Amino acid sequence: MSRQKIVQRIISEGAVAVIRLQDSKKLIKVAEAIQRGGISAIEITMTTPNALKVIEEVSHEMGDDILVGVGSVLDSETARLAILSGAQYVVSPILKREIIETTHRYNLPVMPGAFTPSEVLRAHEWGADIVKVFPADVVGMAFFKAIKAPMPFLQLMPTGGVSLTNGGDWIKAGACAVGVGSALLDKKAIAEERYDVLTQNAKTLRESIQAGQSA
Repeated sequence: MSRQKIVQRIISEGAVAVIRLQDSKKLIKVAEAIQRGGISAIEITMTTPNALKVIEEVSHEMGDDILVGVGSVLDSETARLAILSGAQYVVSPILKREIIETTHRYNLPVMPGAFTPSEVLRAHEWGADIVKVFPADVVGMAFFKAIKAPMPFLQLMPTGGVSLTNGGDWIKAGACAVGVGSALLDKKAIAEERYDVLTQNAKTLRESIQAGQSA
């Protein structure tokens, strides 16, 4: 899938699920559950034990049904290794030009982290496909409205502070998609293998996002 089509799919669905799990088999079941609820983009963070192996296994097992991305990337070599393992997009909590350039070399999208208006604009100018505003709960939705007023061309994704029911509010505030972790991935439900809970969580989030997209 091309870089542009991946970005379009993420924006259309409006969410990226941030997953940290040690068990790749359980992670696949989690991915299947949230996909049934309408969210197919998952971000496997590099803080996950054996992250590269997990990315490879999930990518091989799920195919095009799931968009498998890598998160918590701090340097270009990690981005390269993750892409070779099957990652279809790269997410970072920081802004490094080398990560953007390496990811684009493989014709894949990258979402670097930024916090200030200057950082956000710099990320855009360096070619970021979507700018991850992190930690978004610190600045809130008002920041998105304020920064989009003079720079409406920005594609922004908040990570932090996104719940199942306020995803649409972030979209209305100016986000193109949201990054969601713990709010979507109920740890107790996963431990008890009640994956239907995750499917319902994903449906609730998608309904909120769709309301925001149509507003």
